Amino acid sequence: MSGVIYWLDMAGVIVFALSGVILACRSRMDPFGMLVLAAVTGIGGGTLRDLVLGVRPVFWVADSTYLWVILITVGVSLVGFHYIHRLSRGFLPVADAFGLALFTVIGTHKALLLGTSGLVAVLMGMMTGVAGGMIRDVLAQRVPMVLREEVYATAAIAGGIVYVALDGLGAPLTMTIAAALMVTLGLRLAAIHWHLALPVFAWVTLPPKTTDEGAPLSTHEKAKERVRMIRRERKRR
Repeated sequence: MSGVIYWLDMAGVIVFALSGVILACRSRMDPFGMLVLAAVTGIGGGTLRDLVLGVRPVFWVADSTYLWVILITVGVSLVGFHYIHRLSRGFLPVADAFGLALFTVIGTHKALLLGTSGLVAVLMGMMTGVAGGMIRDVLAQRVPMVLREEVYATAAIAGGIVYVALDGLGAPLTMTIAAALMVTLGLRLAAIHWHLALPVFAWVTLPPKTTDEGAPLSTHEKAKERVRMIRRERKRR
């Protein structure tokens, strides 16, 4: 089963690297910029996870196949640049969702193998899934998805919790992986399709209660500032 985990990891690197290439194309970067975004997206989250867990050397130093996979992905993208550039804008978040699900499972699995607690394993799964995309978006001068009100890190946390729970119950590894993948991917794709979002909290100014603009405002009638929960309106199709 370790072979399945390994190939899932490779699949996640390819999908995330491709999302980095697509964003680089839309940001009008040169081939080196494409390579940088592909690399930080593909191995950035896992690198940070290994550093936090004290794994030495980090996974791509111990196995350079990860680097070759990124190079090949970028090379194929350059050859098929015309087709990559014409991909719909909806493809990037979908590809990113698949990468998020794969890396969440890989990160949670590796943390549990190292003997961490369930809580730490969930956090490591989330870190593996979101950190690379955060670095990618920052380099492309975009607000990272995880910092918006979108259901992104929440999906990774849910998938990690499912993995830890099933692992603790002694479920077969295949079932554990499949369930965590489906939960993470399902939540993220549902958020994309139906524009689901978490509420945000904002500091708003409430107008005075008086309706007479010419009337003097008393202490109790002045505008007040409060923290309010704001829900994002769903986009109409």
